[in-house]
Amino acid sequence: MLKKIKILSTSDVHGFIYPTDYSSPDKTTPLGLLKAGSLISRIKDQSQPDELVLAVENGDLIQGSPLTSYLADHPQSDQSFLTKITSKIGYQAGILGNHEFNFGLEFLRHAESQRNYPLLGANLHGHDRTGISDQPYQIIEEQGVKIVILGLTTAFVPNWEAPKNLGDLQFESILSTAARLLPSLRSLADVVIVAYHGGFEADLTTGQATEPATTENEGYRLLTSIPGIDALITGHQHRKLAGHLNGVPYTQPGLHGTYVGEIELTLDQAHHVVSSTSQLLPTANEPLDPNIMPSSALEDQVQGWLSQSLGEHVGASMRIADPLTARQHGHPYLTFVNQVQMDAVDTDIAATALFNDELNGFPTKLTLRDIFNNYPYPNLAVAELVTGRELRQALEQCASFFQINCGQLQINPKFCEPKPQLFNYDLYTGINYEFDIRKPIGHRVTYLTYHEKAVTEEQQLIVAMNNYRAIGGGNYPMFASSKIQRQSQKTIPNLMIDYLKNHQPYQAQSPHNFSLKF
Repeated sequence: MLKKIKILSTSDVHGFIYPTDYSSPDKTTPLGLLKAGSLISRIKDQSQPDELVLAVENGDLIQGSPLTSYLADHPQSDQSFLTKITSKIGYQAGILGNHEFNFGLEFLRHAESQRNYPLLGANLHGHDRTGISDQPYQIIEEQGVKIVILGLTTAFVPNWEAPKNLGDLQFESILSTAARLLPSLRSLADVVIVAYHGGFEADLTTGQATEPATTENEGYRLLTSIPGIDALITGHQHRKLAGHLNGVPYTQPGLHGTYVGEIELTLDQAHHVVSSTSQLLPTANEPLDPNIMPSSALEDQVQGWLSQSLGEHVGASMRIADPLTARQHGHPYLTFVNQVQMDAVDTDIAATALFNDELNGFPTKLTLRDIFNNYPYPNLAVAELVTGRELRQALEQCASFFQINCGQLQINPKFCEPKPQLFNYDLYTGINYEFDIRKPIGHRVTYLTYHEKAVTEEQQLIVAMNNYRAIGGGNYPMFASSKIQRQSQKTIPNLMIDYLKNHQPYQAQSPHNFSLKF
């Protein structure tokens, strides 16, 4: 008789398949889907007769690495490469993440075409679900026990994604979806598992809100307001979480396959869950399973592609030695990204971010590898019309990134916890401005000029930025899709490649338009 159910999950692999971060052709790093998949396969192989092991791929699988950029840029390549591997691993279900839509629906359909498990999406609606989301839930029956896996995707996707990449898809809040479906699923099955590509919007101990209440992350409200869930798989936030909330076990296994989430449910003779555990299993030391290893041909092609020369730069160093210093004073690498955006959408003001502290900037001699290691997102460059008042509001939001502690400049914890959001601090080119961090948040922009004249409240300005920021992403409500004037046809990484080819050698410049007092 079935006594235990183990629920294994990966989430936010972001196209990292092999144990490498692609920073150099021969670099090995303890991460990737092959390590996570090897661990899942081993646990499945070692399961006992009274134990059922299920595995769920919880989204953001097909975007985020140089390998996935190569697949998207080369239509003749095997775009279903990743789901051929997941099919070998033996997942029972997959979930759509928000980044699954970054390359459009046609690419998504190709990428998912070879999987042998259903892709679940109970809160997705529209005709364009065809070939993308197969069904709202999956029913598994084993030794007389009925188990249902309900699949949900963060409903905030339309707030980030270009409309052309979504077709007629609509995303319902997971709260209303779960409230509608869980009563019938509870009567239909003995065990109800929810797999959600989304995370938690409140502190899991105190219940205090950790972000604005939107449809991006609704996991806390789900477990505290809607009964009938036996286990919850989460993702999206890239956090490493395992525990219980309101008696329900949950996991969130970080990113890049570095952990596998494991929830274990113990059943009584009536098939009721009587106890549960939750933990994260590290994959770093897991040997690769030869049964799921793909041919190395595609990886060799990707490594060769990344090693292509793009020329060189002269002038200021574009290496990033200290991320905090780069954010405090500006940096030649960030100025370069802004120049690329301005050139692409014909503006003379631009904003960009240093996405995380692992970015190294550019060496003197450049390759494609340097582009994709520093700018991993397929963002578009966008020109947006804003008023002087809105620009000042955006700069005040940027200024809130900093705080002073014992006379030292530090990052505001709100940009680091519960998940890092370093990508939500922008540096601008084309304006001159100053922050005084000694002043209260909201009153820190003490100087702002454009073409050597003070920016007025009603003045109209066109600013280049990426499409995520242009629609208000990252808590920038002064920006909106309705204000977009034009956008690039190519992604920003590809624009960077073209710009370097057309400006050889590239003359790197240190910025002098921003100052910060503390």
